[in-house]
Amino acid sequence: MYHLNTNTLKLTCSILVFATALSACKDENNNPTAAAQNKVTPLPYSLTEGTIAQLHASIQTGGASCEQVVRGYLDRIEAYDKQGPTLNSVITINDKAINEAKRLDAYLKTTSKLIGPMHCVTVMAKDNIDTFDMPTSAASKALMNNQPESDAYILKKIREAGGIIIGKAALDEFAFGFIGENTHPRGGLTANAYDPSKGAGGSSSGSGTAVAASFASVSIGTDTGGSIRVPAAIQGLFGLRPSLRLISQSGIIPHTISRDTAGPMCRAVEDCAILMDQMVGFDAHSHSNQRHALEVNSALIKTDTEYKAITKIPQSYTLGLKKDGLKGVRIGVVRNAFTSLEHHESPSTYVKIEQAIMQFKAAGAIVEDVKIEDIDTVTMTPEPFPVLDSGESIDRYLTSWSSDKNKHFRSFDQIALSKLARKNLIGPRHKRDLTQPQPPELDPRHYARKQVLAALDNKKSTSKGAAFDVLLYPIVDDVAADKGDSPLANNTRLSPVTGFPAMSIPIGMISTKAGSPELPIGIDLMAREFDEATLFKIAYAWQEYAHPRKAPPLLPELIKHSKIKANPMGIQKAATVAKPKI
Repeated sequence: MYHLNTNTLKLTCSILVFATALSACKDENNNPTAAAQNKVTPLPYSLTEGTIAQLHASIQTGGASCEQVVRGYLDRIEAYDKQGPTLNSVITINDKAINEAKRLDAYLKTTSKLIGPMHCVTVMAKDNIDTFDMPTSAASKALMNNQPESDAYILKKIREAGGIIIGKAALDEFAFGFIGENTHPRGGLTANAYDPSKGAGGSSSGSGTAVAASFASVSIGTDTGGSIRVPAAIQGLFGLRPSLRLISQSGIIPHTISRDTAGPMCRAVEDCAILMDQMVGFDAHSHSNQRHALEVNSALIKTDTEYKAITKIPQSYTLGLKKDGLKGVRIGVVRNAFTSLEHHESPSTYVKIEQAIMQFKAAGAIVEDVKIEDIDTVTMTPEPFPVLDSGESIDRYLTSWSSDKNKHFRSFDQIALSKLARKNLIGPRHKRDLTQPQPPELDPRHYARKQVLAALDNKKSTSKGAAFDVLLYPIVDDVAADKGDSPLANNTRLSPVTGFPAMSIPIGMISTKAGSPELPIGIDLMAREFDEATLFKIAYAWQEYAHPRKAPPLLPELIKHSKIKANPMGIQKAATVAKPKI
């Protein structure tokens, strides 16, 4: 069921009234009469920064068709991604996206209803997430023709809800890195949407740039050590790394299974909440990695009932979105996570975070300082298994469907022998039996969880009062680094090592020197395991209070798509894209 926050629900109800009146007044050719058209004011839709609620309002009042919207995003990709500023955020375009849009338009015309909560929502998926209609390359030349037979679990659910996977986003090869480096012929080094001379972060570089540039409504990244939150922080996005085990990993190329998860990346919190509603859910697949406990050798969850009992997912993440949601919220500022910032050569990031903390207080939050004891040990907690799990998990992924049609590599060793991937990525293989149980006390992550939970429970602050709802800390030490360089990100591991959820939220813009473009900066909020609802609540109230995001000035609305409105002669045919002056 599709649930919305109160304000969006009121808007949707009004739109449905309009749609009902419209459908009741049709001529003999099943077209709305002039009288009916006069009763409904078509609401425009802006491709740049448009939200899902605005998209649905426009579609349902005749302001735009789904086909027009999809063509509009494809035109933006054509104009800005491989020419103009040359952002290099997209590897593959879905050539079936327009046909899917036409199908949704026909459904709406016939039923006067949206097919689901993601109706016509364009999604840019990181290219390590399986799609049955596009290759999944992990941005590697070794897998550029790797064509899975089915969608990843999360994308299957999104499509069933009406979402359109408009394309596959660039990434660091095999999601290993922080700058977008890869070997895919259509990849290239991804640029920052705010300044193409700056980097996009990684490994979800393309997912971050694509949604920041409004090449799609929303995007999906994956995060093993910061790969969603770093690109989000430096491109003005809300990026959620969910709790481990909450999101099924079946159909996602693994990196380190003890820390991997997919998550939403969006320009608006409410869009991430809607997307997240479709991403959660029990998956019976053996590769889901949805387990009873944090250990990678613990038993898989076997039923939907077990899954819901463990994860305690809400009916909808949109239900807690309220403008006054910061009142009374308790935020613990992890002061010993600021060490590198306080001595950084550019003090502007530190100043901006302190300003944000004061804004949280002004909006009604209770903010106190807290420590994570032995934080250096916590952030450097070693992997229970080597990077890429020494290849065993890659092998399991590559052998999960037949290679008869596309002849894709079937093992980690074959990829290494091909010499098509980066040398520093595919190294020697060390055998390790992942089937043997691992005693919890031998997993160093339990120490990390203990220390972070003590901070959340307010056992390490001077007040030692009520527990905190979330912890706040810097996710990056500065704005985006130069293209090809990695931003400093010392605290990205706090969430992966504990399995607790964390969300990067934008806090504003910074100009590092006179005459240079303003660049976004973000911070991390971390909550208790499976308490994503609190992160959404706080992030939405912050968004509505501070309005911290600004659209990239170099990527304006294309003239022919400026606030799309209904064309009385029918859907426009794609015209030559106006080449923007950069």
